[in-house]
Amino acid sequence: MKKLFLILIVSIFVIPVFAQQETPKRKSKKEARNERISAMSKLEEEGLITYKKHTAFGGKLTSDGYGAFIEMGRARSVRKALLFQLEITERKHPKEEKQQINFSTTPIIYGKINFFYPVKLGVQYQYLLGNKGNKNGVSITGNLGGGLLMGLLRPYKVDVLVQGERKFVGYNSPDSSLYLNGPIVGGPNFGTGWKDLKVTPGIYIKPAIRFDYGKYNEMINALEVGLIGEFYSKKIPQMIYIEQKQLFVSAYIAVVFGRRK
Repeated sequence: MKKLFLILIVSIFVIPVFAQQETPKRKSKKEARNERISAMSKLEEEGLITYKKHTAFGGKLTSDGYGAFIEMGRARSVRKALLFQLEITERKHPKEEKQQINFSTTPIIYGKINFFYPVKLGVQYQYLLGNKGNKNGVSITGNLGGGLLMGLLRPYKVDVLVQGERKFVGYNSPDSSLYLNGPIVGGPNFGTGWKDLKVTPGIYIKPAIRFDYGKYNEMINALEVGLIGEFYSKKIPQMIYIEQKQLFVSAYIAVVFGRRK
């Protein structure tokens, strides 16, 4: 009976005391965060750097393909930053058209010579055009930069049937006549052509506008639109019977997400 009485006393008086002690801790964390964000906003208004660096990732759709990238930023001032970027995309020719020979094999693109993967390593200069009016506003930056470029060319090999045996043949293979005349039973799979990969170097330039609508300034949630100009050391063979080019210009839209520190 005494034990039951002691338990009752503890539950009535002691437990509420602990609960009251925990509640201010939760509030203090939230208040500290709000105070820190408010202090950073005041520093930005005074022209002081509040975030030194950021890491971001993104995906993009271009007018002739798609890709992904990783970005590391270093602040130079409140308005200026340098962005170091690594990007890989796949560029498709406008004349490409998939055709299904039968439902058991991969579709084929007649006349395609190479898969084309531009890989970019470069630096962009970022300038803040308009800051967020409040924690849920949108900041606008202008980005301009460029860098080195590697065009990875993976031979496009079709699946042909010769004397009851199937094999992959490309436009530049020793038996390339089969590439044009067949009998073709299907297109390439993801594993074909990598051992015959070729690299064509080049340079690129990329101007862009970025709209960052991330909550507060700690998070990066942005849309970016821009142009890409690429120039290669020699012409890129993508399709047969079509003029090869060294200069490529495309538009893009990208989704960017990350965190500042």
